[in-house]
Amino acid sequence: MRRWLPAYLVLALVWGNSFFFIKVAVGELHPLQVSFTRMVIGAATLLVAVAISRKALPRDPRLWGHFQVASVVLTTLPFTLFAWGEQYVSSVVAAIWNATTPLCTLAFTLLLRAEKPTASRMAGLGLGFAGVMVVLGVWQPMAGGQLGGSLACFGAALCYGVGGAYMGRFITGRRSEAPVVLAAGQLLSGAVQLGVITAIAGVPLVDTTVSAGVWWSMLALGGLGTGVAYLLLYWVQGQAGVTTTSTVTYLLPVFAALSGVVILGEALTWNQPVGAVVILAAIALTQGVTRRGAVPLKTPVTTRADV
Repeated sequence: MRRWLPAYLVLALVWGNSFFFIKVAVGELHPLQVSFTRMVIGAATLLVAVAISRKALPRDPRLWGHFQVASVVLTTLPFTLFAWGEQYVSSVVAAIWNATTPLCTLAFTLLLRAEKPTASRMAGLGLGFAGVMVVLGVWQPMAGGQLGGSLACFGAALCYGVGGAYMGRFITGRRSEAPVVLAAGQLLSGAVQLGVITAIAGVPLVDTTVSAGVWWSMLALGGLGTGVAYLLLYWVQGQAGVTTTSTVTYLLPVFAALSGVVILGEALTWNQPVGAVVILAAIALTQGVTRRGAVPLKTPVTTRADV
């Protein structure tokens, strides 16, 4: 633990504060500009890492086809949904929705019959659904676009669930390419996708009129949250294993709350942290953590940033 715990905590810190940087960026940028810029910076960061490690990008056209599919559900859609959603909800609420990713991954894994639908997993999914309802506060009216913003962030988590199952089946099992190469290929594919989509939508790819604070946020979001985070992710996975590394998701709302409440002055209603606790308990139940001697569910490795 002494070997991998520092990198594990840095990974949680980087990903948890990514929601803060998104919140700052959408104050002046279009959601498509946020997702495109972070993808370009993240891809550039990983391409530098590939060059330093003296690796080469894959040449298999089938793998690049899988990259295109994976990019849609792991970067292009969720990055844009989170950016759009954070126009209406706080960065803390967005992080809570992101914490439902393991439940979404399990749900799609069960649909693909890659995991057995045990009683604890089904009970965990039901409890997780209840937690989602608590976070939403379905018993009270939601002002403005809060409902749409929450659903967009939850939709991003659903995308991660689909992408996790897809990556585990078609990409991450390959042994001929290094993880950093796979991550760089996926982000490069996503950057091209978002560039085309942003241009078609008539949104400028680059806005030079934004403040310096927004540019610093985008550099942190792309370089750290979308680039360096991948390197930390794979290093921790190699040291601690996939199951242990997947628990980093539990810490993201904590770090997001620290930056969102302390720096941005965001407010929390009682149901949001309570719902988050219910969701995390549901994840623990589905992974067998609550059963003595049980083996935790090994969530498929996903080549993505967790926001």
